[in-house]
Amino acid sequence: MARGARSLRKVAECIKQLPSTASRETQTRNNVRYLSSCGILMTRMSPLLGAAMSGRRIVLPARSFFNLADSFSKKKEYSERRIIGYSMQEMYDVVAGVENYRLFVPWCKKSDVVFKRSGFCKAKLTVGFPPVVENYTSLVTSVRPHLVKASCSDGKLFNHLETVWRFSPGLPGYPRTCTADFAISFEFRSLIHSQLAHVFFDEVVKQMVSAFERRAGVLYGTETHIPRELMFHEVHHT
Repeated sequence: MARGARSLRKVAECIKQLPSTASRETQTRNNVRYLSSCGILMTRMSPLLGAAMSGRRIVLPARSFFNLADSFSKKKEYSERRIIGYSMQEMYDVVAGVENYRLFVPWCKKSDVVFKRSGFCKAKLTVGFPPVVENYTSLVTSVRPHLVKASCSDGKLFNHLETVWRFSPGLPGYPRTCTADFAISFEFRSLIHSQLAHVFFDEVVKQMVSAFERRAGVLYGTETHIPRELMFHEVHHT
């Protein structure tokens, strides 16, 4: 009998040491949440903790330097189309006159034509926008009075830089007007310089067409008046 009593006391002590039903339910509720929208139960256990407890290998997501560089070095493109109150020939002459870019193109500090023949020229350009200055050679091809295309051949700042101007007839009944299509694409060579893309975009790219239009006003006088309802201006960029 004494031996049986001692056994019962041990069992009672073990039961006292166990958490109560309420505490077990509280712990369970803390670790489980009910998603009424899905009608399922999900534990709040961390995925990493669960993987560790199950003995599975844990692989943390990581973004490598090369992925970061790819995101910064993505090529940017911008295009603009508008009706301008100058003729195709007048606008073509302004754009094709590369030697005068230093006088009016945003942030262009130097523009020297070093080689020229019919439909082609090579120019040394210096473009400075805070906090960098870029010297590069521009290869320019042209078809009077329809097209002027320029590309950067040996720049240290840009991996790719190309501009294309196209001119076509303007509004019917307004002979001294034209439709100007301007497109530029650029890609910075280094990760550090690529962070200047927004500066280059705002200070140079977005002001380009207006700068050439103002230059035409200096050379050819007042532009043809275009009624507001006939004005057209379209911009795209990526």
